[in-house]
Amino acid sequence: MQRRAFLRSACLNSFAAAGALGALPFPAFASEVAGVRPDAVSVDQLPPLEGDLTLYLGRGEGGLYENVLDAIRKRNPKFNLQVRRGVTAALANTIVAESKAGVRRADVFWAVDSGAIGLVADAGLARPLPADITEELRPGFQYPQWAPVTGRIRTIPYNTERVTRAQIPDSVMALADSDFSIGWAPAYASFQSFVTAMRLLEGEKATADWLRGVNQRAKSYAGELGVVMGVERGEVDIGFANHYYTLRLKAGKPDANVDLAFTKNDAGCLVNASGILALSEGDLPINFIRYLLTREVQSYLAREAYEIPLVNGVQPPQGLPPLSEISPPKLDLTKLADLRPTLNLMRRTGVL
Repeated sequence: MQRRAFLRSACLNSFAAAGALGALPFPAFASEVAGVRPDAVSVDQLPPLEGDLTLYLGRGEGGLYENVLDAIRKRNPKFNLQVRRGVTAALANTIVAESKAGVRRADVFWAVDSGAIGLVADAGLARPLPADITEELRPGFQYPQWAPVTGRIRTIPYNTERVTRAQIPDSVMALADSDFSIGWAPAYASFQSFVTAMRLLEGEKATADWLRGVNQRAKSYAGELGVVMGVERGEVDIGFANHYYTLRLKAGKPDANVDLAFTKNDAGCLVNASGILALSEGDLPINFIRYLLTREVQSYLAREAYEIPLVNGVQPPQGLPPLSEISPPKLDLTKLADLRPTLNLMRRTGVL
């Protein structure tokens, strides 16, 4: 409840400040885009959406995704969009189970975690995307069967009154042997994806040793907003969290005692992504995906959700360095779907 209340308050305050409560007509936030290169497609360049479409939507971002969907509906009065919401991993498993039963209820799947996308894609259920969609995306985020919508980078939030950025090592693996008190959320899906990336990059033994080492000095929280708030209050020195929790906290509390540090070339600075794929044939699912990759939608999610736009030419959220200045590891994000070995490892090490 704490996380939902915080995000709901942040959204309402942001929209009130912008005079944009309620539906978000595309021209309103299209006119606010600055510094966008011509290769970012505008919603005005897209064909209208007509017909029936069922979207399976993973929960996330305090209602901001629904605001995008409402704006798309308003712009396309002949478009009948039905949305089924749920936990991303559960929806991915439902899609696979429905397929095995000879049933297809979802036309499009929008997941807040790329591991869930990988689960569906590995089952052979995703339609190939046309080249014009993949070419819009930044290098390193171009996949033949799914489109990353926005990115989120793993970070080290730290308390600015207890720690300096220079004290934080460039390697996330080194933190297991540090003297920092650490906040984490082991039951949280983003953290488990982070550990999965570590397992794939560093190996199972090194990851097990890291988990045991951190567990000796870690304080657990229910979610990563709680981690960041705990860091800011001085309950712990540092934490592990996606970048946007810190940026959202600082947007509502500019003098917050928290800032971000980044490791280099390891799971500690993994750029994960929400993503979307088409499950049914026809132009409508593909054209719907195109709407989510427009500069208007991407700019809106960067500005309001502090997520990272992954299409060419859209500015990152304020307070975050551009991806070109960060050194994330090279990793096929769909490999994060292999979560069961991670959960087994976390249980064996006493973390879960």
